[in-house]
Amino acid sequence: MTEFDYKSALAKVPELPGVYRYFDDEGTVIYVGKAKNLKNRVSSYFAKSNQHDRKTKRLVSQIRNLEFTIAHTEFDALLLENTLIKQFQPKFNILLRDDKMYPFICITNEAFPKIITIRRIDKKLGTFFGPFANQKAMHAILEMFNQLYSFRTCNLNLSEKNIQDRKFKVCLEYHIGNCKGPCEGLQTENDYLKEVDQAKNILKGNMSLPKQYFEERMLEAASKLAFEEAQEFKEKLTYLVNFQSKSTVVNPNIKDVDVFSIVSDENAFYFNFMKVLNGFITQTQSLEVKKKLDETDEDVLTMMVWEMRDKYESEAKEVITNIPLSVDLKGVENTIPQIGDKKKLLEMSLKNVLYFKKEKADRQASEESAGDAKMRILLTLKNDLQLKAIPRHIECFDNSNIQGTNPVSAMVCFKNGLPSKKDYRHFTPKTVEGPNDFATMHEVVTRRYTRLIEEEADLPDLIIIDGGKGQLSASADALKNLGLYGKIPIIGIAKRLEEIYFPEDSIPLYIDKKSESLKLIQRLRDEAHRFGITKHRDKRSKNFIISQLESIDGIGKHTAEKLLKHFGTVSNIYKATPAELESLLGKAKAIKLREQLNVINDQ
Repeated sequence: MTEFDYKSALAKVPELPGVYRYFDDEGTVIYVGKAKNLKNRVSSYFAKSNQHDRKTKRLVSQIRNLEFTIAHTEFDALLLENTLIKQFQPKFNILLRDDKMYPFICITNEAFPKIITIRRIDKKLGTFFGPFANQKAMHAILEMFNQLYSFRTCNLNLSEKNIQDRKFKVCLEYHIGNCKGPCEGLQTENDYLKEVDQAKNILKGNMSLPKQYFEERMLEAASKLAFEEAQEFKEKLTYLVNFQSKSTVVNPNIKDVDVFSIVSDENAFYFNFMKVLNGFITQTQSLEVKKKLDETDEDVLTMMVWEMRDKYESEAKEVITNIPLSVDLKGVENTIPQIGDKKKLLEMSLKNVLYFKKEKADRQASEESAGDAKMRILLTLKNDLQLKAIPRHIECFDNSNIQGTNPVSAMVCFKNGLPSKKDYRHFTPKTVEGPNDFATMHEVVTRRYTRLIEEEADLPDLIIIDGGKGQLSASADALKNLGLYGKIPIIGIAKRLEEIYFPEDSIPLYIDKKSESLKLIQRLRDEAHRFGITKHRDKRSKNFIISQLESIDGIGKHTAEKLLKHFGTVSNIYKATPAELESLLGKAKAIKLREQLNVINDQ
């Protein structure tokens, strides 16, 4: 591996603002950074006087090349840095990326627009509002729309021609008062769009215009002595005011601001974002980003502010933060209020982010506690069985048959004390005829670990055989043939007294009945039994169906299996059309089968 000649590279770096990119020996971008002075910033990575943390040292050790791009200002460098991080997703950069697809509210582009929720933006579909990280708040807004307005929910094409041609009839929504029947021309598009405009204002956080609309309609109805209509508008106005009183927690004179707060610990950054429009908090979101290098809170907050404003399409001219941004954003004032309502807004954001951080810590502590409990059980099992290693990966085998019919074997897998169901396997014996548990166990253990060896997959730390000395001995012989005996610990558990047997040892081990390690062994054994019985029942049911079909004159086992594989059940075979049967069996056999099925059906 060639060393990076950083001295020669540094000689070419100018003392100007811009973006730098580090590459590894494969030519992959591993880090993108911005700088007010490129030369000073890049030099700092290689200066021996700097005491870098472990992560930064690892980055420097992997650098094999660097490139830089000069920018006019530090703000331009921020934009370019953001673009390049999204493009290359370097492994040493933090990625302000939220994997969740939050929903939007969309007002569709069509005659008599609908209001729908959707998770992917398509500007051709309509006007989008969101995303809504708090879905409870989104549904509260939609419920308010249902109470205040009469938007249609159907997917009809309500073009002027279709309405004039009377192509549609009003549905139940009209009869129960949720829709005013635009499909039959009972509501004009102009009146409908007035209500849509009110909804748009609410979604923009402007409650004054909808309130004014309902006040005017109420007074207009009252002047005409239409008191029932006036009461209806009054109730809607009251509903809107009540909703606003629950939602507005800031001064309505605060017209359009974004509020950000950040706190961090040694592992991560925690953010809260609040969007405020006309005194109404329209959006709020908290998120966590893991640390990668020695990023500062100011730099990460600046990147986060840019990301979230882009995500929520914010055009606010003021950004409130708890610490100053590292870059001046063009056309945006960054303030850290010390008094007043804006200070209260910032305190609310900080309260949210600190609660979010505590919730994350509590959840992690709970998960670690649960993990510690599982590790304690595995350590107890290791000690009880005198194993050399902690049995993180355990596999348990069980044979299942009833009166020697439809034999099936099952293997279940536990990893770190929990079921790993994607690793469960069923086996149908191929070389054993009749009820022979010993030979069956020998075959399935051989097949399982032959497969793992061929695939170079991880082998278990412990094998459990559900059965006594005979099944255990057969399984041990299988491991011997594979060269695995002595490399993987194997035990058997006898059902009657929960005795634990070891190969070539006639004296069983009795683990305390209250021991957590015995309970884990029992859980594995019971899970293998359950898994095997389920497969056994499916197999027995399938064989019963095949025998039913074979009882029909002219249908052999091969044809019966063919029918069952294609149609799934006997019921579906009864429902099959003559053409379907003929395409599968041929004309002569299909006719014969159809005749036999009709005879059985008539009986």
